[in-house]
Amino acid sequence: MIHASSSRFVKVCEVVCIVLFWWGSDKWLRQRGVLLQMAEKNLNSTWKYLIDNYSEWQLVTVGSFIIHEIVFFGSGLPYLLMEIAGFRKYKIQEKVNTRAAQAKCVLRLLFYHTCVNLPLMGVTYPIFKYMGFTSKLPLPSWKVVCFQIISYFILEDFIFYWGHRMLHTKWLYKHVHSIHHEYATPFGLTSEYAHPAEILFLGFATIFGPAITGPHLLTLWLWISLRVLETVEAHCGYDFPWSISRFLPWYGGADFHDYHHRLLYTKSGNYASTFTYMDWIFGTDKGYWKLKALKEDMDPTSSLQGVNGENAVTYGCVESKGCTSQ
Repeated sequence: MIHASSSRFVKVCEVVCIVLFWWGSDKWLRQRGVLLQMAEKNLNSTWKYLIDNYSEWQLVTVGSFIIHEIVFFGSGLPYLLMEIAGFRKYKIQEKVNTRAAQAKCVLRLLFYHTCVNLPLMGVTYPIFKYMGFTSKLPLPSWKVVCFQIISYFILEDFIFYWGHRMLHTKWLYKHVHSIHHEYATPFGLTSEYAHPAEILFLGFATIFGPAITGPHLLTLWLWISLRVLETVEAHCGYDFPWSISRFLPWYGGADFHDYHHRLLYTKSGNYASTFTYMDWIFGTDKGYWKLKALKEDMDPTSSLQGVNGENAVTYGCVESKGCTSQ
């Protein structure tokens, strides 16, 4: 685990050095200045149009909802189409979901998003406003935006970890969280397929950071977009060579979270949403790393059934009171 993380860290450092060298070259400095001025001018004019024509409440509720839906379905549907088309390369599990299960997920999501997510965005607006939230010009600096979003990811990951572990206690799993685990073979859109109570419960982790800091609307929209992209990728069911987890140390990704969906609810581990350090600190990732080591030691041509194949998926479906894979 340590060796793998160190290797990825070295790769990331190499890429960063190349980017910084290119970013600091004289020729690019001149071009960068022109491009940044153009981008800033266009962004400011677009932003002025929004705040002049829509109320802040409309932008926070309807605007945030529209951005969420575009990012969520825009990033999640391609993974569903890949599964439907039978694209197996880089797929973590060989099993696929039935057409009925796929359709059920999409229809339930449309209902939950409209009846749960949208009202929740409206209810949280007064809290944001009380804490200093604004949508006015000037827009915040990129340093402020980056600092706040990184802080939100850290806060969300910590709260999500403990909330998720609670949902894996017997009663809460049976009555609430088992709905999310109906999909032992997840695809991108299953990331938000959950009981309404769970949407509210774990949604608290997502809005906690913005709620206590009162960010600019631009920061809120960027945070929503990045958080959605992260959770969709974690549930996508594919482990690509270009996946972020292969380059960014302590980032979970699809392979890390897919393991969580395959096993018995009391033994799954990997509870964090974005990073891996919480599971490492509290020892809830040991099964995952043992499996990784076992797979590396085994002959690549040998069968892994019973380790991460048929048996693991079957056990997950038994606990979820019904299997959605075919």
